[in-house]
Amino acid sequence: MWRGAIRRLFYRVTLADDRFAFLYDPPPPDELVSLDCETTGLNPRSDDIVAVAAVLLRGNRILTGTRFEAVVKPEAESSAASIKVHRFRARDLADARPMRQVLPDLLRFIGGRPILGYYIDFDIRMLDRHILHLIETKLPNRLIEVSRLYYERKYGDAPPGTPIDLRFATILADLAIPDLGQHDALNDAVMTAMMYLQLRDMQARGARPRRIPRAAAAFQLPA
Repeated sequence: MWRGAIRRLFYRVTLADDRFAFLYDPPPPDELVSLDCETTGLNPRSDDIVAVAAVLLRGNRILTGTRFEAVVKPEAESSAASIKVHRFRARDLADARPMRQVLPDLLRFIGGRPILGYYIDFDIRMLDRHILHLIETKLPNRLIEVSRLYYERKYGDAPPGTPIDLRFATILADLAIPDLGQHDALNDAVMTAMMYLQLRDMQARGARPRRIPRAAAAFQLPA
């Protein structure tokens, strides 16, 4: 906790533009933002964002009407492999805004709220490249990793050798959450929010996802 406070203080002191001081305001009670980025690849140093979406959670509700969506004109070209994933061709992005124009609106939407995501560290690293240029510091918000919550709930007390599967599709199926269509930034943000609420409810009830015994898993045929 104290490390997070020190980090936020450091980021606040190094903030270059006080118009974004709201990032350090206390968030509204029981609110957070589920966020997802679609990118040209998986290298935070050389790849870039092609779409970003965020949706607000308040208590046990996902407020899909209170959301942020933007298609982004990337600085890096998409590889053929990444286009097959996110389905944005160069001509689809030709009239999109660059991230430097998208980012201020995104930051105002997020505010000081915690940010939820699936492997959220990657998304934040992609965003921080642009945020550093804008305000000369990194995003200070607390991060909530849904795959970690799932791991703790399902595998936290698992015996050694238990097969571990943290794939997005696996978590969806295991928590009985409908697949809205993956690799769409808004859909992924909404599904991640649904995972979070389901896991939080399971924690409150003391429930856990069912684990496949090691012996049974060894005899499963690959998908």
